[in-house]
Amino acid sequence: MSKKKPFKESTVGKLLFGAASIVSPQLGAVLNGVTSPKDAIAEITKSKIPNEDKIKLQQLIYEQQNKEMEEISNRWVADANSDSWLSKNVRPLVLVWCIVVFSFAGLLDSIENVPFHIGELWNDTFEKVMMAVVLAYFGGRTTEKATSMFKK
Repeated sequence: MSKKKPFKESTVGKLLFGAASIVSPQLGAVLNGVTSPKDAIAEITKSKIPNEDKIKLQQLIYEQQNKEMEEISNRWVADANSDSWLSKNVRPLVLVWCIVVFSFAGLLDSIENVPFHIGELWNDTFEKVMMAVVLAYFGGRTTEKATSMFKK
């Protein structure tokens, strides 16, 4: 079983520590030793850093999140405009595959006469994969549509 990345090395951690050090070296020091996003928020909230710096940090984080969402939308638009059948259909196919496989596994697991059991670890994994796929597909489509509406 693999070890979980330290918060400082995670994508969110890198973003937070990077933004904090840009805003204020003091803020970077406040976050030293933080092990989770929840701890980071608590440390920033209770710190004696000026509110202006806290607001700047929030703005930097929101800007970065917006850039990431725009990049994802741009990739999806490029895929949709591609000449390749696979690029246009990979997300819907993954969604259908996940729903079929996970539904089938769930049904098999629920029938008492069938010697099939989904382990706790796999159940958690299935849940996370399904949430990611469904949110990315439907949430991404909503973002694409909202972006195109605002551009018009």
